[in-house]
Amino acid sequence: MTASLEDRVSSYSRPSDLKITDLRIANLTGVPFRSTIIRIDTNQGISGYGEVRDQASNTYALLLKSRLIGENPCNIDKIFRKIKQFGHHGRQAGGVCGVEMALMDLAGKAYGVPAYALAGGKFRDKVLCYADTPSVPDPQEMGKRLAWRRERGYKFLKMDVGITLLRHVPGALAAPPGALDTITTMHPFAGIQITAKGISYLTDYVATVRSAIGYDIPLAVDHFGHIALDSCIRLGRALEPFTLAWLEDMIPWQYTDQWRQLTTAITTPTCTGEDIYLKENFRPLLENGAVRIIHPDPATAGGILETKKIGDLAEEHGISMALHMAASPIATLASVHIAAATQNFLALEHHAADIPWWGDLITGLPRPLIDDGYITVPDGPGLGFGEISEELFREHLDPADPVLFESTSAWNSEFSHDRLWS
Repeated sequence: MTASLEDRVSSYSRPSDLKITDLRIANLTGVPFRSTIIRIDTNQGISGYGEVRDQASNTYALLLKSRLIGENPCNIDKIFRKIKQFGHHGRQAGGVCGVEMALMDLAGKAYGVPAYALAGGKFRDKVLCYADTPSVPDPQEMGKRLAWRRERGYKFLKMDVGITLLRHVPGALAAPPGALDTITTMHPFAGIQITAKGISYLTDYVATVRSAIGYDIPLAVDHFGHIALDSCIRLGRALEPFTLAWLEDMIPWQYTDQWRQLTTAITTPTCTGEDIYLKENFRPLLENGAVRIIHPDPATAGGILETKKIGDLAEEHGISMALHMAASPIATLASVHIAAATQNFLALEHHAADIPWWGDLITGLPRPLIDDGYITVPDGPGLGFGEISEELFREHLDPADPVLFESTSAWNSEFSHDRLWS
């Protein structure tokens, strides 16, 4: 007897009848920072996972629950358009982005396809990771740390070089009283300048690191501090001999014209974008030739599909896209699917090279998750992993708010008139 088509199709899910029934969270710490994991449940027993941006409030996710219950999670674009008004630049986008990741995980599970297939298919089978490394004052030690990462197989590195390294160096900084003690004043208004002595100190620091790791591996630089455009240009020119992969976030992303001035004044690629929400807010930087590389964080930019659109927009302007990421394997895998589906992808940040249990937070994928500097793009449905490790989750709950997928029924019926027109 010949089986019917329906008999040959998995009945694990009937996508047209799928409905969201619940949203719950788990607050983790040390992954590498504080992260909130979202779990969206459905009427058919399948769940999807996403992640709120590191160090963001879990309220950004919980306030969305009443807008999600009863929706079919496969209608990703419809739901995203409904909730994207509740996101904003920086950490405030975390809830919207985490929900979108969970919807992509759910839709992929419902249809039995990986998230990259929902984003249009893949350009690559493995994704290059770059290892970020917290800075230390001693350049010799910094060189050893980066060399250790290279020995472990990482083929792209990043470190911090900025005014934090100059605080103990007399005469390295010229600053108004109190300017070095606040991070709430945006760069152009802080009045902090790097002196010639400070420039020389930082170039010697980078030279020492380069001598330890060699010149044949990409090395990006971040966390310059709240210095204004003129000091950025002077420092950028001084660092040109070291062939750096990019200079990241030297100026707040909002100042398109200043970015354009910096980019045209130096020969090292400029890079920004980790705090920018939605594709349209990348357009001024791209249309004005203000940066050489964009660097969205999927947990800020809008999730998987929106970040893929950002990459495509950048490609139209001849710009590569790297991905910022400091998160658990869940948001990292969301980023892997974006990277797989985006032609002009460059490299994905990894900020947990020193955390041995990081990859064990999830099951069902090869160990180590990052092998020889790459993550293999998973072909399983949704984000592609098996289950979360509840034991490890419990070990790493945030002590200040140790929530592990407990009831969030208080958020079920929050009411607000959300329509944006009269």
